This record gives sequence, C-alpha cells and structure tokens, in this order.
Amino acid sequence: MASAAVRRLPQHLKELRIHLCQRSPASQGVREWVETSYVDLKKANPKFPILIRECSGVQPKIYARYEYGRETSASLENFTSQQVADTLGTMADTPTSQ
Repeated sequence: MASAAVRRLPQHLKELRIHLCQRSPASQGVREWVETSYVDLKKANPKFPILIRECSGVQPKIYARYEYGRETSASLENFTSQQVADTLGTMADTPTSQ
C-alpha cells in the first residue's frame, strides 16, 4: 500500500481527476494504483471528489483542482503504481499560491 493512499488530503485541494485507458500499456501503472490504493484513499477521504475516468486510447493523466479554481495536471504515461502514488502526493502537497 502506498503512503499517499492512506493520507488525509489537504483542504486547499478540492478535486482529483485521473484519466486512463482500460487497455493501453501506458496506463498499466495507473490501473494497478486504482486496484490497490484507490479504496484506501477514498476511505480516508470519504467526502472528497476523486474521479476516475476511463476512455479508450486516452493518455493517462492526473488533474488536481485547488481553491480559487487553480488547476494543474501531470502525465502518468508509463508510470508504475508507486510513481502514480508519488505524483498524487506531490500534487496534494502543492501550495495554492505559486
């Protein structure tokens, strides 16, 4: 279980969206992260919107929406499950004022 999977998400983070393909090798690590860590993260943050969007042929990507409508994204292409968890943790820890 990844460390980011059992953490409380900060209040300045308002939403996470993860896009992935159901079949592509580039999305394999994201699919593994969803299977192994999503449930624990959701249990730790039951009211927090974590959206998982599957679409054939899409490149895997994570989007984080912060307070005041600021949004960032990062590619998850060819990432391992641990790299996905690390990226999610980095995005969660990103301060809103940059």
